[in-house]
Amino acid sequence: MTELSDQGAEALAQRLEAHPNYRVLRRLAPRTAFAEPDGRALARGVIVDTETTGFDQDTDKIIEIGIVVFEYDPATGQAYRVLDTYGCLEDPGIPITPEITEITGITNEMVAGQRIDDARVAALVEGASLVIAHNAKFDRPFLEGRFPVFEGLPWGCSFAQVDWVGEGLGARKLDYIAFQFGFFFGAHRAETDCLALLEILQQCLPKSGTLVFKSLLDQLPQKDWTVYALNSPFETKDVLKGRMYQWDAPRKTWHRTVTGTEEITAEVAWLKETIYMGRSVTLDFEVRDALLRYSRRPGKKTTKAI
Repeated sequence: MTELSDQGAEALAQRLEAHPNYRVLRRLAPRTAFAEPDGRALARGVIVDTETTGFDQDTDKIIEIGIVVFEYDPATGQAYRVLDTYGCLEDPGIPITPEITEITGITNEMVAGQRIDDARVAALVEGASLVIAHNAKFDRPFLEGRFPVFEGLPWGCSFAQVDWVGEGLGARKLDYIAFQFGFFFGAHRAETDCLALLEILQQCLPKSGTLVFKSLLDQLPQKDWTVYALNSPFETKDVLKGRMYQWDAPRKTWHRTVTGTEEITAEVAWLKETIYMGRSVTLDFEVRDALLRYSRRPGKKTTKAI
């Protein structure tokens, strides 16, 4: 059988995808530019991803980092040139389990003697207007613990701050989203995941037609509010659980995090009416903006009577 050239394979793919019963996925071909600079004021964005020895941010270690630096228009979300990329393994000093190797493809032999270049990482993120990760709640604590340079930067999360489900995609995993946009990639290697995420950020959402990155940027000014339902009656615990409140054992109180001024105003009104039966009470709040969102560092704490 004659081997197909890339051109021949593409011609067949186009014929197949023209049929309503088929969809075609293409392997990601990372781009070095999405548009050429046109005089607009551009910002510097950094996409990051980590692979780790596990999920415990207190005891597990980074075994790989991926970074993609690019320039973008903060008003539109349009990406321009890819400025730099970096991927490196690191010996964590503890064994990589077979389960983690199965997920990441990274073995103990691959990381032996390897070390991430701290100076290179610092230089790459210098001057960044935004750091983006797909599940920043996972990546940010690991990166801040290993590289303090990430602490002073605003973060966005393409996993949590884009309404994938509302846009009809049904799930938020990176490889699944890529499939929906017509491409696939070698998942669970950090630098490749970053390049795939940049490609996704430059796609348009299927229902709204909004650029994915623009949708994320629009969410950044919103603040996250954690409200603590102090001294809530014991008999309301199931009602609180049903509204997605979580139990804080050390503080012995229920809490929930919502995003935006309208949402926290509505939440406080619900607490007063449903949990406290209209009584005047005092609640604790913790507020986080993009500089603290997804970090383990505490936000600004306030107390307010309602």
